Amino acid sequence: MAIHFENIKEHIGSRVSWDDRSDLFAPEAAKAIREKVAERTVLVFPELNLTDEEQLAITNAIGPKMRLTNTTNVQSNDEDVYQVTLDEKINPQPEYVLGTFFWHMDGITVDMPPPFATLLSCRIAPDKGGETEFASTYAAYAGLPEDEKQALEGLKAVHSVRASLSPIADAIPEKHRERVLGIGLVKEHPLVWTHDDGRKSMVIGTTADHIVGMDIPAGRAMLMRLQEWAAQPAYSLRHKWKKGDFVIWDNTGAMHRAIPYDKSTGRMMHRTSIAGAEAVAA
Repeated sequence: MAIHFENIKEHIGSRVSWDDRSDLFAPEAAKAIREKVAERTVLVFPELNLTDEEQLAITNAIGPKMRLTNTTNVQSNDEDVYQVTLDEKINPQPEYVLGTFFWHMDGITVDMPPPFATLLSCRIAPDKGGETEFASTYAAYAGLPEDEKQALEGLKAVHSVRASLSPIADAIPEKHRERVLGIGLVKEHPLVWTHDDGRKSMVIGTTADHIVGMDIPAGRAMLMRLQEWAAQPAYSLRHKWKKGDFVIWDNTGAMHRAIPYDKSTGRMMHRTSIAGAEAVAA
């Protein structure tokens, strides 16, 4: 097996290359990829051109896989492959995708551990817009001054889908707006997630509505500052998609968002998810 990793930025991202494409499907590759995802947050496999079957094979090997979204826009050959698109013929409720224009983490409002990783294949790349940005909340937390780290310890934020979709609530058809905004659970999570290995990241993004025990304006201002801190160039990465690109990122230690694009571009991504092994813990 010969897989190579080249750092993209100091604190986030590695570009993956291989001597033989089959190396990526070798049993030992899954362990190497999973460890590198945890270390570097985002892995980019340029123009790998995976089929759904191959993407599921990699997902299962690193896995186990999980189904994050129960919806109609899934591939007919496997319901665990979710089609990320604004095409209403495929996705009858595009507001879920519109919500991805804002910083978020996957699976924060469901009653299970958040997914360890998200895997995305580009099937149609837009000419304009549609890039995906990633921000490492591991690196962002590590870079905070010590007094700010101490100030965050013990704080909890309230997360909901309603909060995450509030920027685009007016774009949701009124006839089913309340139903869409009310999906998922309202969850309290610590701002600082202490992982089983002792590393710490932040649980932030647009699902975070307010901070428990803090005045609403002050709490929301703190949450916004933390987003801005994590999104600074030192801790973030923007990926310009080409058809066939494949990206894996550590969902437990990163926010992500899509740069807005028009539905006429036909942008299409195929997403799979790897189950998380640990709940958010203080």
